[in-house]
Amino acid sequence: MTSITEAGTRYDIAGHHHEKPVVLVHGLGLNRQMWQWQISALASRYKVITYDLIGHGETSALSKPPSLTTFSEQLRELLDHLDVDRAAIAGFSLGGMIVRRFAMDYPDRLSALGILHSAHARDDVARKAVQERVEQARREGPAATIEAALERWFSATFRLQNTEVMDLIRTWIMANDKQIYPGNYQVLVDGVDELVAPDPPICCPTLVMTGDEDYGNSPGMSRAIAAEIPGAQLVINRGLRHMAMVEAPDTINQQLMAFFDSAWKPHFS
Repeated sequence: MTSITEAGTRYDIAGHHHEKPVVLVHGLGLNRQMWQWQISALASRYKVITYDLIGHGETSALSKPPSLTTFSEQLRELLDHLDVDRAAIAGFSLGGMIVRRFAMDYPDRLSALGILHSAHARDDVARKAVQERVEQARREGPAATIEAALERWFSATFRLQNTEVMDLIRTWIMANDKQIYPGNYQVLVDGVDELVAPDPPICCPTLVMTGDEDYGNSPGMSRAIAAEIPGAQLVINRGLRHMAMVEAPDTINQQLMAFFDSAWKPHFS
């Protein structure tokens, strides 16, 4: 059953309320339903909290332009609403940027941090490419970016064999408001620099993950993120692109659960 916070964030909880809390933060243009390939496995062991980011899914946009700080504050408000002092928090893509901002803003609220397929410092060519997609979305709406995104996100074989999944994701992206989507997209461009070389550094058990065929959120980026977080665990999955948690959920779920279990030992012994 979907619930809502005082600030208007729509969220779901799966699993048992007395179990250790895991919060999953979705990516740009998606919604909390993107975690459906993880919920069953993770909810067998943890209390799993999923929610819609501001301006996504069933959570309305704010009147001010979005930023990583805006999204970080939303996550803090959700934890406050649920009376969760500390949680393991994992974010995908834009969500991976948000959880890093959250770790910098509220380090005492984290038991563990998962940064999944997320961007780091870009060179001028890569930054220009993302900015051009923002402008395309601003001119033509979310539909203009879908097909190129699906090619970046999934292997050709998976796209051909899972047309119903492709249609589902198209539906999610098409549901974005044309006036709101470009502003959220712009955060992917503008927000990266504030995450580079955090001072003080992020200091909690951290997993950094991507696929070796995720060219926009590359192994090089993940290595750079991990290098800035003392003791971070780095996982590069072979043969996977951006949405590995959809294409290879068994692999990703096993990796996430192994990390959460290991990270929690000092806090839940």
